[in-house]
Amino acid sequence: MNTKILYFFGVLLFLSSCQDLIDPAIENIQGREDMLERPRLAQGLLINAYLRIPTNGWTFSEMATDDAVSSNPTNGFLNIATGQWASNNNPVNQWSGAQSAIQYLNVMLEDVDSVNFAVDPIVNQMFVDRLKGESYGLRALFMYYLLQAHGGMADGQLLGAPILTASQNVESEFNIPRNTFEECMNQLYADADKALALLPMDLGNITDPYLIPSKYEGAETGQYNRVFGDDAIQLVSGRIVRAVMAQAALLAASPAFNPGGDVEKWKTAASNAAEILNTIGGVSGLSPTGGTWFANNEELNAIGGGMNPAEILWRTSIGPSNNLEADNYPPTLYGRGLINPTQNFVDAFPMANGYPISAANSGYDAQNPYSARDPRLNQSVVLNGSASGPSNTTIITAADGETNDALNRVETSTRTGYYLRKLLRQDVNLNPNSTNQQVHMKPRIRYTEIFLIYAEAANEAYGPTGMGSASYSAYDVIKAIRQRAGIGTENGDEYLESIKGDQAAMRQLIRNERRLELSFEGFRFWDLRRWNVNLNETAKGMTIEDDSYEVMNVENRVFSDYMIYGPVPYSETLKFTELKQNTGW
Repeated sequence: MNTKILYFFGVLLFLSSCQDLIDPAIENIQGREDMLERPRLAQGLLINAYLRIPTNGWTFSEMATDDAVSSNPTNGFLNIATGQWASNNNPVNQWSGAQSAIQYLNVMLEDVDSVNFAVDPIVNQMFVDRLKGESYGLRALFMYYLLQAHGGMADGQLLGAPILTASQNVESEFNIPRNTFEECMNQLYADADKALALLPMDLGNITDPYLIPSKYEGAETGQYNRVFGDDAIQLVSGRIVRAVMAQAALLAASPAFNPGGDVEKWKTAASNAAEILNTIGGVSGLSPTGGTWFANNEELNAIGGGMNPAEILWRTSIGPSNNLEADNYPPTLYGRGLINPTQNFVDAFPMANGYPISAANSGYDAQNPYSARDPRLNQSVVLNGSASGPSNTTIITAADGETNDALNRVETSTRTGYYLRKLLRQDVNLNPNSTNQQVHMKPRIRYTEIFLIYAEAANEAYGPTGMGSASYSAYDVIKAIRQRAGIGTENGDEYLESIKGDQAAMRQLIRNERRLELSFEGFRFWDLRRWNVNLNETAKGMTIEDDSYEVMNVENRVFSDYMIYGPVPYSETLKFTELKQNTGW
């Protein structure tokens, strides 16, 4: 987010007490009426909504799946994975944050037409349109988060959240029922459509006046750029709204939320994803370095001015830090080894020839398990004998290793035989004598996610090689992603070719590619649920001793069948009798 918006984040909080040395309000309290003459207060409403966008993968819900365990016994995700997930103990709760954001957005939408943003009437209307467009887009986004985290079955009906399109006050009726999931999706699409009518596809400066929408008759590029130009980059744009539509459509089409298997919902998801992918040339637009976005150090260091690398559709702010490394480096690199990838996750990586390790002709050797594997394995996981950190230190995770990196040696040692590499910058130094920080980027949406949305939806709607209205298929997308990763380069990816006529086999491959490509970015926890698959796959690890490899059980998963849906907060159901809880909670 640009410098101006970051400044607003720090100082503009709507309805907060603040001192105005020139013209203090009565008792220093800012009300809605003050906003009409003070546009920064109006912008503060949106800022409060932006601040409530969840951090997605950076909470690492993967530690409650078959992909990882936590080395910290008090970790919230470890607790819910082992039987303590409850409606009053929910680390993935989105209810209060999303509802608060929607309240701010509703106030904005009710009052924004009356706010004076600029003396110039054309510029003023542009500001009104942009802020309304952002508000509708964000309201759609928060509805998606509510449906993902709290949508579910109650009394035999698939429900979402209460639809709130007007701000609430002390006289409002708060005891209202949840709307159906379908009604919530319709509201999400309606908000998205309104946003698309008000926002450009992309924000940023233009030089050609013919790019200015005709509704701003007589406007010049300088006026347009003041509102929709570079200073607004990383705010919600039409492209971001379309991405949210694709995410939500995929959720709605998935087995847990589409029990009747309505193929039209898959077609909608494929179409929404294709709308975005077509703007970058379809499959040819897949970023060659997009799979290693977190390790492209030169690219990361060069990011500035709100711009994005080719892989990134939307991101948060960038800046130097070493928190991820402090949490997840191995002990000998002065880290806490928090996230331990599992053997389950390691086994999901195919061989470099493209075959799953379980295939008879894969060439997999259980006593040399890391040889000739998918290159993404080493990019994502610190294996026994891997080099890691700024000095390329050899990390020995074997049970008979001689350092604290060894299996279960100390509290911060790995429990699975693996440490996390993905997302971490290997040039961060945590040595107390020479500690440094490096630039990190947190994507909100990557293009690879959109490609995988298309592949999953197109396979279900049209089969592996069907295209619908696009010029590429699920097979084409997966082939491109695997080629980028270095899979099957010497044999033409024989495995992919062998299943391109098999929808069920392609489904499993697409799901596995999603697991690998989007790992540790906040997807696996939700994907398992929307697919309505086994949540209780035991988390496994690897014991290495005397150069012998043996798979071990590390941590049981304890989820009931009804936990494919998250709960409505217990405190809310106590307060409001009309608010039905999801079955089982």
